[in-house]
Formats: sequence, structure tokens, C-alpha cells
Amino acid sequence: MPDIKAIESKYASLIDQTLIQAIKAKAIIARASILKMTSLAGSGHPGGSLSTIDLLLSLYSIIDHDPQNPKKADRDKIVISHGHVSPAAYSALSLYGYFDLDQMVSQFRLAGSIYEGHVEPCVPGIEWASGNLGQGLSAGCGFALANKVKGYKNHVYVLMGDGEQQKGQISEARRFASKFQLNNLTAFIDYNKLQISGKCKCVMPQNIKEEFLADNWDVIEIDGHDINQILAAIHYTRNNEIPTVILANTIMGKDISFMENDEKWHGQTLPYKSENGIDLVSALAELGQLDDFDKLKALRIEFTSGRCSAVEDIKPAFPLHTGKHINYEQKTDNRSAWGNALVDIAQQNAEGDHLAMAVFDCDLAGSVKTKGFKDKYPANFFQSGIMEHHTATCAGAFSKCGFQTFFSDFGVFGIDETYNQHRLNDINETNLKIILTHVGLDVGEDGKTHQCVDYLAQVRNMFNFKCLIPADPNQTDHIIRWLAAKDGNYLVPMGRSKLDIIRTEDGKVYYGEDYKFEYGNADLLRDGDSAALFVMGTLTNNALLVAEELRQQNINLQVWNISTPQSIKADVIRKAAATGCIFTYEDHNVHTGLASCLQSELVKLQIAVKFKAFGVQNYPVSGKSSAVYQYCWLDPITIQEEIIEYLQG
Repeated sequence: MPDIKAIESKYASLIDQTLIQAIKAKAIIARASILKMTSLAGSGHPGGSLSTIDLLLSLYSIIDHDPQNPKKADRDKIVISHGHVSPAAYSALSLYGYFDLDQMVSQFRLAGSIYEGHVEPCVPGIEWASGNLGQGLSAGCGFALANKVKGYKNHVYVLMGDGEQQKGQISEARRFASKFQLNNLTAFIDYNKLQISGKCKCVMPQNIKEEFLADNWDVIEIDGHDINQILAAIHYTRNNEIPTVILANTIMGKDISFMENDEKWHGQTLPYKSENGIDLVSALAELGQLDDFDKLKALRIEFTSGRCSAVEDIKPAFPLHTGKHINYEQKTDNRSAWGNALVDIAQQNAEGDHLAMAVFDCDLAGSVKTKGFKDKYPANFFQSGIMEHHTATCAGAFSKCGFQTFFSDFGVFGIDETYNQHRLNDINETNLKIILTHVGLDVGEDGKTHQCVDYLAQVRNMFNFKCLIPADPNQTDHIIRWLAAKDGNYLVPMGRSKLDIIRTEDGKVYYGEDYKFEYGNADLLRDGDSAALFVMGTLTNNALLVAEELRQQNINLQVWNISTPQSIKADVIRKAAATGCIFTYEDHNVHTGLASCLQSELVKLQIAVKFKAFGVQNYPVSGKSSAVYQYCWLDPITIQEEIIEYLQG
């Protein structure tokens, strides 16, 4: 562990004393702005913002960034993990020319303003939305890894609080950074030793320094308010051979006498004036800064904003060649078709050492069928081990760097366990493709802990994720190729077992070379006038068996395969409703899946029709998939009997 005094001496020639004085001058203005904006908003987090501002101002003074071109590809990046210090982040950015200081201060936490309560990338210079503590280091890993793959010489800095070191995802990120030798990654810890409930050592004891050292990080301990030490440490990290963490000893509420070292100021703001002098007026006097509160208040009142609009359904194109359809004639599994399509698409786009694709795996490459990609393109395959939370965030950040990024996992790990991470990915407008295998009841023997029967529900909870559910290997191939040419966040869930190829009534492959997948289209696999049966995913073959058996009894079902349940076209619903009865069939939670999607559309269209939903009613049991379907009343024979009884009743 290097000594900061030795580092100061080594890099003394690179540190301009004029620069130090300029940073100190900015720090006074920034501290005043932090207090003004939080008092003006009546909410926010001034304490930690005051302790971290010197770190941010020092970083922006020497990193490679451009306020006129904040998205330039090879810039240095700062990820703020403890997003509640947005007052510090916004103040630093405004003082380095990203936007007007008074505008930002007056609009902080104001509905419709970009200057939200926690850092958001709609603010120029902010790289990653945060607030959910513990995820920033994973995002930093994603950015740093992408820079490595692209051959950039830039650097990524992650600022974190000390309390958030209690989060388990940070330990996952530490190990990942060490494994992939991310020496272009530096973390700062704002070590003010306080959190909401009091002293960190009392709330939850930590061994921060030892934990980073144990994971093969370099650790530097500094005075987080000594600008010379901060700058020297930054210079040191840019030439290090392993990832570095700077443990910056700071003071919560720094430079305001009545706020220092008091945890109540973590999330409490100052009143403008008070009888006891614990107020904004007194704080500004201590800083020697102008009290222009009335002017800022007037600007806040003048602010106007429009309402938020609905999000786009489909993102723009991603520049990949998607190749030609692989046609499957024999029974196989969707996951193998996904793996084959992945390799084929990569082959269409590999140019020398460059491939704008990447795959993240969590110890399941053989099962989720990404091993073929791993073997052919190891430089673009990232094995994260059993660290799903980190991987979801890391892959999301990586995907924002010009790579079509796939995160493949089992259903319960890839979406249920990591829902919070993907929600933050969605907020950050990532370009992540989540490919899930082993969803629904088609992982029967593994039991209820592994039967992912809520994947569609999770996606429906997020505003920008779209779910594409393939019915057989051929449709899987079409969907993956369509997906590879789209920007944005998508989820593709599939089961484990081999499936029969879906065919037309005259025996032709339905999803053959002439089929074209389009988002929102539904596929009428069988026509009829007795009732309509809507199905998705693995159960599609079962639905066709049901239709064939019922036809022998003069019950003619329409069978609709719905691969995009979040978007079912009105003409499809009207055609189905014209039969007088609609059934849905899914191995998903019956309350939150296909049935729920269809019911919502029926209400919107003001269509009244008989309706019955077949789906998972409770956590299932362990056993062979066919036996589990039977146990859950979802086998073809039971469905036939239920449909007959319902129609006759």
C-alpha cells in the first residue's frame, strides 16, 4: 500500500499551485451552491455533497473531458455511485462549463427539470443514473472493460460512499475488476465515516481497506480535502498496473461549523433563516458567499416545463449484419438455435480484431449455449462467475459503448434476481439483450426455486424493455437476428427442452425462410370459428395438439402464437373475439402474463367476450416437465377437457 507523501513527492512537478488555488476557489462557490439548492428545494443531501465536492472538482480539473462535446467517445468518465450527492455533481459540472450555475441551482429537484434529486444522464456530463447504492462500481467496470476492448487509453473513475461498501454487489465488482485487470479503473470512497443511522462502524462494521487489498486492488489513503493529495493520487492511478481505490478521509458537512461530523445533515436541509442561527444565511456567511436566495427563488418560480411523453416502442437500428436464417427441420431446443444464431451473426460482423458484439455469462455457457461464441471470440466473451447482480449492471454499462451486448442466464437469475439492476439499466437507456433459458415449467425437476414463471411480468414493470418470446427453434433464429439489428433493451425467454418444429396444416415449416419477424405481429397457426386460443413460448406445440384433438370433436380453434405480448394488434383481438370466446395458455403466472396483457387490450377496445385463462396458479413442484404441467393442470389433455366444459357450460 503506497504512502501518499511519497506519491505527492513523485508527482509534484505535475501539480500546478495555481490550479490548486483555482480548485479551492471553486470549492467555496460549489459549497454555497450545494446549500442553496437543497434549501431552495427543501430536500436533498447536503452533508455528503459537502464532503465529496473537493474530490469531484479535482477530478474535473485534470481528466480528459469536453463540456462542448460531453459524449466524445474516448473521454474519461466519472460514475457517481452514491447518486444522492447530485448537488455536488451538478455544482462541479456547472463550474467546469457544462451548464449555467444559477439555472441548475434554481431548478434542482423541480418537476420537469433535468436536475433531478439523484444523478441522471439527461444532465450533460453525468454518465450513469444512480441512487440505488452499490451499483456504480459495476457500471464503472463495464465502461472500463469496453475501453479496454476498444483500445482506448482513457480512464474511468467511480465515486462511492463509505456506507454503501456494505452492499454485496461491490464485492462482486471488485473481483471482476481484478480478474480483467482493469487498471484503467479508479474508485474514490468518500470516507466521512457517517451514514443515515450514525457512525458506519456502529451501523455495520467494515474493513474497507482490507477488503480491497484482499481482492488485489491497490489502496491509497488520503486527506479528501487536501487538493494536492487528491491530484497526486489521481496522477498515480493513471499509471498503475492494477485497479486502484482511493480511500479519502473526509468530513460530512465540511466547512460549515454547525454541520460538520453530524449525520443528521445527510438528508436534512438548512432553513433559510432560523432563530438559533442554524440556517442558510449563517452558512453562506461562513463561506463568505453572496446571499442571492431571493433571486434564485424567483428563477425557480419562473421555470416552466412540458409533460413527459410516452416512450418509443422500437429503438433505431444497430449497425450489424444479421446473416441468413438457419432452417431447422428436426426437433431441437430454442437455446441451441439462439447459440447458433449468435455465432453466425458474429461471423458476419467480425472484421480483423474488431467485433461490435459481446457476451456476458454467469458460469452457464454450456447450458445457455454461448460456449460456441466463447470458443470463437474469446476476447468478446466475459465470464463473470456466479455474480449476477454485478454482471447485469456491468453488461448494461458496457452496452452503452457501441457494442451489441448479450447477457445470457437462467430465468430466475437473469431477470428475477437482477430486477433492480435491469430497472436501473432501463433508466440509463442501455442497449442490453437479455437471453434467458430455463423459463416457465420447462425446467421441471429443478423445482419452484428455478421455475421462472414471472419473466413477462418483470419486463412489463419496466417502461423501455420489450419481451420477445419464441415458439420454436426457427422462430428463435428469426427473433435473434431481428434483435441483433436493434438498439435498446430486450428480453428473450425460452425453455430448456427440445421442441417439435411448428408446421402449417399441410406440413410445411411455419417459421421458415419466407417468414419475417416484425414486432407486434401475431401468428395465426390454425384458423377456426369455435373459439380462439392465445399461447406464447414453449406451450405453442401443446396448443396445436389441443386444437388437433378438439377438431375431431368439431371444435375449431384459432391458435394464435403471441411472441410480443406487450403489443397485440387490435385486428388480431377483434378476429379472435368474433368467435365469441378467448382462451389463453401459458406456463407463466396467470395473473401477470399473457392473459393480463390480452385482458388489458380487450378493455381498451371495449370488447366484451367470454374469457378463460390457463396458467400457473401457484409455485409448482419438482418433477419431469410433463408431470409438472399435469400437476399444474396445464397438460394438453386437461386443457382440452377444460375448453370443452367451458364451451358447453
